[in-house]
Amino acid sequence: MSSPKLTDGLGRAISYMRLSVTDRCNLSCTYCAGGPREFIPHPDILRYEECTSLISLARSLGVSKVRLTGGEPFVRKGFTDFVVRTLTDFPGLDLRITTNATLLTPNIDTLARAGLGRVNISLDTLDRAKYQRITGCDLYAEVRRAIDACLAAGIKVKVNCVAMRGVNQEELPGFVNLARQLPIDLRFIEFMPVGGANGWDQTTVWSAEEIIAEAGKLVGLIPVGRENQLGKTGEAEANRGPARMFEIEGGLGRLGVISPLSCHFCATCNRLRLTSDGRLRTCLFSDKTYNLRPLLRHPKLGPDAVRRVIEAAIRTKPEGYKLLRERMKNRIQGGSVCATRMHSIGG
Repeated sequence: MSSPKLTDGLGRAISYMRLSVTDRCNLSCTYCAGGPREFIPHPDILRYEECTSLISLARSLGVSKVRLTGGEPFVRKGFTDFVVRTLTDFPGLDLRITTNATLLTPNIDTLARAGLGRVNISLDTLDRAKYQRITGCDLYAEVRRAIDACLAAGIKVKVNCVAMRGVNQEELPGFVNLARQLPIDLRFIEFMPVGGANGWDQTTVWSAEEIIAEAGKLVGLIPVGRENQLGKTGEAEANRGPARMFEIEGGLGRLGVISPLSCHFCATCNRLRLTSDGRLRTCLFSDKTYNLRPLLRHPKLGPDAVRRVIEAAIRTKPEGYKLLRERMKNRIQGGSVCATRMHSIGG
């Protein structure tokens, strides 16, 4: 495993890269798309060869975990083949995928044989009709089928649920029961004011502490200490995410919360993000980007120039909670933390 080589101005070691392969998605989730979308023109999307070059560069800088995201990554032609090549070209890389899982099932056996070990699946409701209202598509059954198929193929599953008061709060018993019955990590993510008109306001925030308190009335929750976060996921400490996890007494899975609003984790942030058009974002809550695509495509610059830009950008990586605090105080952009929509950022 690579040792950390990228350290920001606050001493945070960067070991995790999120790489978006497309901003397109077959769903139109209210909290993500926030209405009509304008997609990046195809010539401006990173080629798979350029994605490979960025992964190779990231590895040389000490990045040991790469998550492939979208939009929805499986809508891009050739994505499964790209994952297989990446697993072959970078042995030992902790490679993961975040997906809505509506197109996942036909690819699971191929991905499992290639050695993919983990996927994150977005699922914000256990009600078919509500799923259609949130996403605009009647594909709930496909998501549930994909979860079961991943587990059967030996691929570990994390289910991510955006926690929204007035939308899915009353479904907590069902979600808890799902985590009891299946060997999954089910994580509730606080609804964030990202991307403008996504329906966020203070009344929609269902906080992590409220979720933990309410879930604790339904089942016994056993906090998982940082030293034991390996748990059932097998994650190395350097690659552990921001979730606070809890074992469920008598259950097969675990429950977790991610609290970017109520209890930030900026001090331990170890990630950088690359959008599908090659823009580096050092913080989810900042619209400051560094355009790497022209450097990659320049005949005389290429990876060496990209490396220098990444190293310089990381030195000024901000603390997102400070941006959040100022934006919310001043009500900039109607309360949004950044103007870019989540499907364009890559989550």
